[in-house]
Amino acid sequence: MTIFRRDLFNLPKSEALSALKTFRKISQLTWEQLYQDQGLKWEKINSKKGQKGENLYSFRITQKCRAIAARECDYLRTLSLHSDHDSAYQ
Repeated sequence: MTIFRRDLFNLPKSEALSALKTFRKISQLTWEQLYQDQGLKWEKINSKKGQKGENLYSFRITQKCRAIAARECDYLRTLSLHSDHDSAYQ
């Protein structure tokens, strides 16, 4: 099981439903809209890189939860979820 799936399945039901709504929203956005969306608060993480040296990004999933992701061409690969905002940057 991937870290992302483990994190998603461990969310409380209300948080998991909110997360699914956010992913549905993201699926309807262009990359430019995703970067500029004030609710998602897309941010590049300068303090770390992915396993292949790719840039990592953080965005808001719910009020309490952020996701870490990497962009792979036209795809957004979500790597993990963090209910503690600061842990997303460590």
